[in-house]
Amino acid sequence: MDVKQAVSIAKVYLTDLFATEGIHNLGLEEVEFDSSDNAWLVTLGFSRSWDAQGALAQVTGIPRTRSYKCVRVDADTGQVVSVTSQKILG
Repeated sequence: MDVKQAVSIAKVYLTDLFATEGIHNLGLEEVEFDSSDNAWLVTLGFSRSWDAQGALAQVTGIPRTRSYKCVRVDADTGQVVSVTSQKILG
């Protein structure tokens, strides 16, 4: 599987997994291939409805915070192996 397939699988999986939480602004943050585990590590960022609280967020429409998840996709099977929280420093 190539990187584009891994990203697509990760996005569909995360969208389905968090469907009841109203995630939006889903975007790719980074991708890495772990050759020791033969897996793609796809980091995705997204906003949740409760992230858009606060005066500045309500006026600008830009959420205060984002959530970041690393989705591990097995390169042979295309199965999602894990979803973990990521902290992005910036």
